[in-house]
Parts: sequence; structure tokens; C-alpha cells
Amino acid sequence: MRWFVRYDPRPVLAKVKCPVLAVGGSKDLQVAPDSNLAGIKLALHGNPDVTVIKLPGLNHLLQTADTGQVVEYSRIEETVAPIALQTLGDWIVNHTQYR
Repeated sequence: MRWFVRYDPRPVLAKVKCPVLAVGGSKDLQVAPDSNLAGIKLALHGNPDVTVIKLPGLNHLLQTADTGQVVEYSRIEETVAPIALQTLGDWIVNHTQYR
């Protein structure tokens, strides 16, 4: 756990040149979605193809959640919320069509 707390991904993200989709859930209590997604966007500022999306009502596992608390994970039958799958699928389609 200490490694995760000390690790700074910004230098690595600054080197990424391929298209990036960063998705977070608004009810993610493990990784604060607003500051995390903003940090990702800032670290990737040199990349011209970055999409950052906060999905409403989803937890850290991108499941539809009431509270976002970890104890809720095992009670949610949904593996991944349809909106998360749709968002990812749409992004892939938009980035793989012949241009």
C-alpha cells in the first residue's frame, strides 16, 4: 500500500502519446474522482487525444452504487455498469474507424 501512496504517475503519463480514455465513477471513495481525473488530464496535457469522463453514480469498480463504500461491492450483482461499457465501446469505435 505504501508504494501506491508514494507513487507519482505524472512522469510516466507525460510520455504517453497514444489516445487515452480515463474513466472514473462519481461515487468512487477509493480514488477521489474529481482530483484524480483532473490530475490525469493535467499530466497528459501534451497528448492531443485525451478523453476524461466521470460517470455519475458509479463506484471504484464502475458498478452502479448507492454509496460507493467498499462494503457495498459484494452486494452489487452488476459486474460493470452498462453506461461504463457503452462509454468504453463508443470511445473504441470512435478511435478505430478509418479516418
